[in-house]
Formats: sequence, structure tokens, C-alpha cells
Amino acid sequence: MKNSLFTLVLIVNCLLGFYANAQENDSKVVLITLDGLRWQELFSGADPLLVANTDYVHDTTDLKKRFWEENPQQRREALLPFLWTEASKIGQLHGNRKLGSKVDLTNKMWFSYPGYNEILTGKADDARIDSNDKIPNPNTTILEIANNDAQYKGKVAAFGSWDVFPYIVNEERSGVPVNAGFEIASDNNLTEREKFLNELQPRVPSPWGTVRLDAFTHHYALEHMKKEHPVLVYIAYGETDDFAHDGNYEAYLKSANNTDSLIEELWNYTQNDPFYKDNTLFIITTDHGRGTEPLETWKSHGDEINGAGGVWMVVFGKSVEPQGEVSRNEQLYSNQIAPTVLKKLNLTIDPSQIEGKALDINEN
Repeated sequence: MKNSLFTLVLIVNCLLGFYANAQENDSKVVLITLDGLRWQELFSGADPLLVANTDYVHDTTDLKKRFWEENPQQRREALLPFLWTEASKIGQLHGNRKLGSKVDLTNKMWFSYPGYNEILTGKADDARIDSNDKIPNPNTTILEIANNDAQYKGKVAAFGSWDVFPYIVNEERSGVPVNAGFEIASDNNLTEREKFLNELQPRVPSPWGTVRLDAFTHHYALEHMKKEHPVLVYIAYGETDDFAHDGNYEAYLKSANNTDSLIEELWNYTQNDPFYKDNTLFIITTDHGRGTEPLETWKSHGDEINGAGGVWMVVFGKSVEPQGEVSRNEQLYSNQIAPTVLKKLNLTIDPSQIEGKALDINEN
């Protein structure tokens, strides 16, 4: 009898372990970046030194009406309502340096291509990635690693507003489809929405020559998710950085606010699609920070700009322990994102290929 009971317990434990592993192996990941969004706005909302500054804001009255509150917690909710009223309840927000939570780049360049390389490969490469030139990335990204795995082949995709992303992901070598810049959807099974986007995008001028408006990036990505159900999708929004470079704080804030609503739409979609529901991890971050002092350096970044190496991370979704705004002393790095994604997808690589360690974000 005792032997039978022991055998039964052993079988149950094995089944539970198998079920847990199956659930973990069924994970999906949505990785999102907001180009150059400062941690200051994420955690404190509109900057009091900029929101009414006519050097950077055309209509200060309207901007303050939309985003200004005396309390920084209320300001950030006004700016990023989804992240602060929804995601914060089910996830973690890292990078409020005022509370001791630090997230930094390990690359020393502090601009876009090196930042994205670090995020996507888990390792800085300052010797070879030292410009924003359209050079195929010699390093292997997590997108390529996943796409080379039999389990995930053809189930990986990337979308970006900046036209350098096909090179950052090394689309040709990796085989990962990248829709970026002013590309249109081009497969043989276009949805009506994709056809409409293809027609509309060339007719809506972008303020920039190398970056399209984020709405196109977003809806191309969302349509692809609905149609193809990728297991790993990377979406890189770009407007915030370019509006900042333009010195347009008004548009910078409005773009951040709009991107928050786009992320909300993605999350709501995943929670209403059986393929993604309760199985999807969202990781959101940025490729670099920006300056604060002198005031005008908010427009800039790079190794000569103090503070531009300070970034942030937001995680929520499957198995994430809900901590909200992290207020403890900690030091995280952007190179930890790639191994976190690999761990979630149960992918292993040679440890020498990656420097970061996976984030400890799971519920115990």
C-alpha cells in the first residue's frame, strides 16, 4: 500500500512538472522599445523645466492642461496612463534612480545602434558597433537565435519605425522578416488592413527622412500578430527620439502618450487572443537616455551627454511578480534583456556569446 501511494505521488509530481514545463515552453514574448524616452518622464511625467518653456513648446497652455500636475505621480499617470494604472499592477517598472533603482547601458556609445545591439544580443560591441550607419550587424540577435531554432522557425518578426532595423537585425543573414522605415507589407496573403496601410503610408508625409510615424509600425505589427501569431515579436517605436532631437517637447510628450495607448492596444489584443492569452511576456525599454543639465541637453544623447547612459525597463505578463514601481537599491543593465527572452523561450546558447544575466522577474 505504501509503495502504491509513493508511486502515485511520484506520478502526480512528474505530471505537474511536465505541465509546468509545457506551460513555460508555451511562452510568447513581445519586446518593445521607445527610442530615447527618458526615465525622468517615465517616472515623473512632464518635466517642470520644459513643459512651459516656449523654446521647446508651441502651446504651453494646452500642454499643461493635458499633462501637468503638481504631483509627479499624477503627472506620470496623465502622460502614461496604461503603464501606471494597469501595467504597474501586474508588473515591474525599473529605473527610477531617485528611489535607488538603476538601469544602465553597458555600451559606452549611448546612441541608437549600439543600444539596440546591446538589447538584442545581450552584449555591447563598442569595437564594431560605433555608429548608426547601415552596416549589417555582425552579432547574432535573440531574434535570429529563435528563428534558427526548429521550434520557432518562421515564428519571429520585427517591426521598426527607423530604417536601420533591417541591418540591426541582419535580416538577410538571420531570415527574420523586418518591416521598418517606409517598407510596406509585401507577403502574398495581405489582409484588407495591410492593403489599406500600404496605400496610406506613402500619402502621409513623415517629418523625417529615415523614420516613419509610429502608427504605421504599430498597425503593421498588430496585423501580423493577428494573421501569423509569431511567438517572438519585436516592435521598435521611434518618434520620441526624433521629436526630442527636433527640440519639440510638446510633440515628444504627445508621442509618448500615444505610444502608451498603442502598447495598451497590443496588451488587450494578446489577452483576447487564445494563442497569446495568459502566455505572453511584455518587455519594454529604451535604447539610450538623454541629458538634463544643461537644460538644452534633453534634446541630445551620446557619450558626451551626462546621464544619457541611464535607461529603464518595464516588464509585465506571464509569470511576472507584480512589484509595481521598484523602490529598492538595485543595478540592472540593458544586456540582461536578451538572456531574459531566451530563458522565457527555453532557448540556450554558448554563455560566451552573451554577457548579461537573465532578470529575476518571476513569481516565486
